[in-house]
Amino acid sequence: MSVADRVRLGEVTVLADDWGVLKKTVFDFRRADGSWQRQTRETYDRGNGAVILPYDPVAGRVILIRQFRFPAFVSGCDELMIEAPAGLLDAAAPEERIRAELEEEAGLRVREVERLWDVFMSPGSVTERLFFFVARYDSSHRAGTGGGIAAEGEDIEVLDLAFAEALKMTRDGRIRDAKTIMLLQHAALTIFAGRSGAEPAPA
Repeated sequence: MSVADRVRLGEVTVLADDWGVLKKTVFDFRRADGSWQRQTRETYDRGNGAVILPYDPVAGRVILIRQFRFPAFVSGCDELMIEAPAGLLDAAAPEERIRAELEEEAGLRVREVERLWDVFMSPGSVTERLFFFVARYDSSHRAGTGGGIAAEGEDIEVLDLAFAEALKMTRDGRIRDAKTIMLLQHAALTIFAGRSGAEPAPA
């Protein structure tokens, strides 16, 4: 039995439709014992996105960005967020979009990107599926200063970090963004595995 056989959609109400679409849906869900239960959920649809970790395996460095995130601020985070370059797909293919985002935000123009996986980052309320990538870079890939698009409210600082330092930042709380932590942990297990200094110091 597929999940679709266990869901009967009912009334759908659009609560907001601005940057994203917030809906309230009433539906019946067939429980494991065969009984049907009426449930109500709100879902936020802001589109799908992509994120990338640029890495230099020779120098042992990665490129991250730092920017203001209003939702984090109103949740009590009085710091700019350190993240991997990312953006919404806007109907483009994930590989195409992430190359453009990388150049806009970090000033890097890469030829090849490696797709890792796609995941739901907050499946309890947000419909977004996020596509994860990594890409090798060196000095020849620098195509500009990055910084984002000011007209879209972006004011981005580019960070060129030793990988060991970036990984340490996930342990001491300087990096608090989930997608970035996932990519740095992947890099620790694969790209930089076994290298001296790749593992963070004990807390």
